[in-house]
Amino acid sequence: MRYHLALGRKIDLDGIDRNAREGKCPRHVLRAIRDCLPAEVHAPDGEEILWSDNLRSKISSLPQHWALARKLSDRVSSEDVIFCTGEDIGIPVATLCGAKRDRPKIAVYFHNIDRLRGRAALKLFGLANKIDLFMACSSPQTNFLSGYLNIPESKILLLLEQTDTQFFTPGLVSPEKQRKTVVSVGLEKRDYRLLAAATADLDVDVKISGFSKDAKALAQAFPETMPANMSRQFYEWPDLVQLYRDADVVAVCLVENKYAAGVQGLVEAMACKRPVAITQTQGMVDYLVQPDIAKVVNVGDVAGLREAIVHLLNNPQAAESQAQKGYEMVMKHHNSEGYVDILVDRLRSL
Repeated sequence: MRYHLALGRKIDLDGIDRNAREGKCPRHVLRAIRDCLPAEVHAPDGEEILWSDNLRSKISSLPQHWALARKLSDRVSSEDVIFCTGEDIGIPVATLCGAKRDRPKIAVYFHNIDRLRGRAALKLFGLANKIDLFMACSSPQTNFLSGYLNIPESKILLLLEQTDTQFFTPGLVSPEKQRKTVVSVGLEKRDYRLLAAATADLDVDVKISGFSKDAKALAQAFPETMPANMSRQFYEWPDLVQLYRDADVVAVCLVENKYAAGVQGLVEAMACKRPVAITQTQGMVDYLVQPDIAKVVNVGDVAGLREAIVHLLNNPQAAESQAQKGYEMVMKHHNSEGYVDILVDRLRSL
C-alpha cells in the first residue's frame, strides 16, 4: 500500500524537527507518522482553482482544499491510503477521491464537525460511504458522527490528544519569580473574563499566553479592562515551558464547547507537573475521568474557580499530589509516542 498525509496547510515538518532537536520547540507527530508508514505529504501549494472548487467551498472548506483534492484524486487508487488531518481537507478529499470506482481507503480526523456546515457537508457529499475511518479527540464528536451517519463502531476511533513529554517537562522555577503565579495558555474558547473575576483581588501574578491578530477573538476572551495583576503576551516555545514551570496553578478557563478546546493547555501543564484548575466542558469529558488530577469547576462559576485556585495556592502538599497524578496520567496516556503507534496501526489496518 501507498500512504498519503493530506494537510489543510503547508507545514515544514523537517524544519520543525530540526528545531525540536535543538530544544527550540516540541516535536510534531505528523513527521513521526510520515516516517513510520512511510507516507507522502500533500498540502495546498498553488494548485489551479476552478469554478467547481469555488462552488463546493460554499458548503465546506476553502477552494484551495478542493483544488488539492482534485489533484490527489488523479493519482490514487485502491492501492492507496489517505489520512486527512482535519475536516478542512478531509471533506474535499473524501468527496472526490471517495467517488472513484477504485477509490483509496480514507481516514479523516475531525476536530469540530458538529456544526451546521459540517452536518450539511457530511450528508450532501455522502461521506458515510466514502470514509473508512472517522477519528476525533473527544467523545461528543465521535458520538455525533456515529449517530448522525449511522456508522458502526468499527469505523470510529476516539484518539485522545497528546503532547511532547520530552519537551514539556518539569523543571526549576525562574530565579526572577517574585510572587505566586497563576498561568493560563491559549485563546480558543477561553474565558479570561472568568479568570479575571476569580483572581483580581488575589495577591498573585496572572500570566496569560494568548496571542492573536484577530481583535474579535481577543475581545470575546478577555475583559474590557484587565486587572492590574493580569498580563498577556506571546511566549516563544522555551519561554512557554518556563512559564508552566513557574506556575503555582495553571488555570484552564473555558466556555462550553464539544470539541476539547483547552486540552493542549491541560496536558502541557500536567507534563510539566503543575497543578491545574479547569472548567468542565462537554469536550473535556474524556480527559477528566481520572479522579484527583485537577480541581474541576463548572463553566462560568467565578466563586468555584476562585475557591479551587486559592485551595491549590494555600495547600502546597495537596497541589503537589494532584500534579503528580496528572503527570503520571499524561506520561501514560497522552504521550506522542503512544499516539503515533495507535494511529499508524489503524492506518495500516485499513
